[in-house]
Amino acid sequence: MNHSYFLESDMSLMEAPERNLAFDLVRVTEAAALASARWLGRGDKNAGDGAAVDAMRLSFNSLPIAGKVVIGEGEKDEAPMLYNGEIIGMGNGPSLDIAVDPVEGTNLLAYGRPNAIAVVGAAPGGSMYNPGPSFYMQKLVVGQAARDVIDLDAPVHVNLRLIAKALGKDTNDLVVFVLDKPRHQKLIQEIRAVGARIQLHTDGDVAGALMAVDQRSEVDVMMGTGGTPEGVLAACAIKGAGGAMLARLDPQSEAEKAAIQEAGIDLAQILDADTLVQGDDVFFAATGISGGTFLRGVQFSGQGAVTHSMIIRSKTGTMRYIESHHNWNKLMQISSIKYD
Repeated sequence: MNHSYFLESDMSLMEAPERNLAFDLVRVTEAAALASARWLGRGDKNAGDGAAVDAMRLSFNSLPIAGKVVIGEGEKDEAPMLYNGEIIGMGNGPSLDIAVDPVEGTNLLAYGRPNAIAVVGAAPGGSMYNPGPSFYMQKLVVGQAARDVIDLDAPVHVNLRLIAKALGKDTNDLVVFVLDKPRHQKLIQEIRAVGARIQLHTDGDVAGALMAVDQRSEVDVMMGTGGTPEGVLAACAIKGAGGAMLARLDPQSEAEKAAIQEAGIDLAQILDADTLVQGDDVFFAATGISGGTFLRGVQFSGQGAVTHSMIIRSKTGTMRYIESHHNWNKLMQISSIKYD
């Protein structure tokens, strides 16, 4: 038997390691977190968000990419930086669709509450779902073990029992992430009727989706209606983490519903992570700003700061957790962003 033949054949099926753009993206989220964390608890959400946007934009424009913001801070006339459609990067690299939320949870940051994060997703150009006039979508997110048992149209008690079985738990062991909004009163009652436990959060449904797919988290599932742009961002992470998201547009006003229908978008269509972000070469990065059980916040000292981040690459399914120590004396010599 010619063993060398088989070795060569096997090697021909393998790919050489490629550049992981998530390592570049985490520099962007770190910059946003460092800049915005100075505004923790100071009651000014616009100042905190503005600091993050400025830092994120400067960082993006140092990267060798040809990026286009698909999920940004709003339309051009409403957002001076990182607006939908803005071209970012040095222009001499891969063509990428970019999704950003410089501060997911601006109110969390302003009032010193946990789980404000800086978030970026990237995928090949033309692969991201454009939410158009849609602001809200219904979402159901679980980790890898329960990815094949969920049904967006099934009653809450059915989904929770199937999820619990897939996880090898009782339903009263489950923890469900829900946004604490008036629209979720009925959902909360149904979850409690099954006996599952609930984490109520005022903001942050990207963080909620991340918690649902992160094995380190106590959250087992995220349910309820949140932002459509945030759904696209979360899908970038879910694809790499191996979890599942089912979603459907859920307009919260007649004006939003009419705009979606006028745009020719099917309100009945069930979307998943592969619909929201097509392909399998997707990158994601998030850095904690205000801290919490999910990602620790920025810790300042007189000489620098420490940040905590996670990065995900869908092609390999690798999730990395990064603790970075930033030295002001050295960083300020080369950075155009003033962190100290």
